[in-house]
Amino acid sequence: MTQSSSPVCVVTGSASGIGAATALRFAQAGWSVAIGNFDDSTREAALAVEAACRDAGASTLVFDADVGNDAHCRRAMDTVASRWQRADALINCAGTTRVIAHNAFDEIDAVEFERVYRVNLIGLYQMTRAAVPLLRESAGLSAVKRSTSVVNISSLAGLNGTGSSIAYAASKGAVNTLTLSLARSLAPYVRVNAIAPGMVDDGLLLHVLDPQAYDGVLARMTEQAPLKRVSMPAEIADLAWFLATQAPAITGQVIATENGLLLNGG
Repeated sequence: MTQSSSPVCVVTGSASGIGAATALRFAQAGWSVAIGNFDDSTREAALAVEAACRDAGASTLVFDADVGNDAHCRRAMDTVASRWQRADALINCAGTTRVIAHNAFDEIDAVEFERVYRVNLIGLYQMTRAAVPLLRESAGLSAVKRSTSVVNISSLAGLNGTGSSIAYAASKGAVNTLTLSLARSLAPYVRVNAIAPGMVDDGLLLHVLDPQAYDGVLARMTEQAPLKRVSMPAEIADLAWFLATQAPAITGQVIATENGLLLNGG
């Protein structure tokens, strides 16, 4: 198959939330989009995202990957290479958490830390490592000097130690540090940045809390934010788009998008 004339974006965790919005944002801009699905439990949602991207005129594929499994990551990028022979952006959206009070020390153990780190940190690294050869190759496609891009979805929790659990906060802090290391290691061909959202409506918490608890968190975070709002997935997707396509001088940055929460201590 011939190389795609359109740039290609690979989005992990794109069956819902930020990942779904990001896949659609790139599709609407004329990119080909690889949509990362977890397993059969999320397949219907991933296929709906694919349909929306196709309606926007994009070439698409859906790949299954548990990013905590290195073989899955490598297989996913092999699929992208076989289909389009290029990758111009990787947006790492896959993530996991459980809601455990930070002072509930007896409720969180090494198994939970390892489970969260396996996806949020190790999985992000493994997916990026698998994508690097194709990202580097794609950076040389144009006669004009350019770089490809990795955008990691981190969290405000990684900046101020809040969030759904200690394990989650620690994993996102590690993502921020990994972003710096990768940006240094992959320059000048690949830029690496992170976005650290605060509360995002239709984000990860929607899938781990019951509706009443979720509504309570949403109301509390809205009230606590100086801007008196929470973010929507499309806002984060727009920023990922900007970092990948409109910011050739930006690398190694963790950009907080938290409606001012850091102004009052989170």
